[in-house]
Amino acid sequence: MAYWSREKVHQLLVDLEKIHGENRHIPRFDPMEELISCILSQHSSDARSFPAFTRLREAFPDWAELAVAPESVVVSLIRAAGLPNQKARSIQTSLRVICEEHGASNLDFLRNLSTPKATEWLLKLPGVGPKTASIVLCFAMGRHTIPVDTHVFRVAKRLGILGDKENEAKAHDTLARKVRVGEAFRFHTTLIQHGRTLCHARKPSCAACPVRDRCARKELS
Repeated sequence: MAYWSREKVHQLLVDLEKIHGENRHIPRFDPMEELISCILSQHSSDARSFPAFTRLREAFPDWAELAVAPESVVVSLIRAAGLPNQKARSIQTSLRVICEEHGASNLDFLRNLSTPKATEWLLKLPGVGPKTASIVLCFAMGRHTIPVDTHVFRVAKRLGILGDKENEAKAHDTLARKVRVGEAFRFHTTLIQHGRTLCHARKPSCAACPVRDRCARKELS
């Protein structure tokens, strides 16, 4: 880990972007939409969770109405995303907490909090872990948080940016320290692309990797 200074991580990102391209940060959802979408995507694929989110949004364009809707109705709308009972409870409970504490069905109040405080607040919600909180803050608000999914975790571990004993929860903080402010979204999306195209879980394509000379797991080469 000592090798990976913030400058070296920046250069890694630049080099990976030469083959994967640079991803521009363009928010797809507002913070509340991102939160609900993230909860639906847990243990699911985009192909299943995004249609479920669309059905939910069409049925309840007002989040306040969704908060008090019959749970059975919500379950039926999101069933295809998997774990519908658990996710329905998490979504509705989260919406009720937000409405009760802030008097509105939105997360605009997070903009007035520091990133650590906003993260801490989101983690109080049911069904929200470090990755979901990081996605909401990074994707919807442009904050300096690094969402750590399976690809980001695997690639960062193999490169040695993360220590052998670090788990995914701790990885969020470590990577936030190692990545330059302003490059969180690019780092997250680029490592995902690298994990999907070259640094595969079982048979990584090390010979084609442009940063193999910096990889801590040279036995994979």
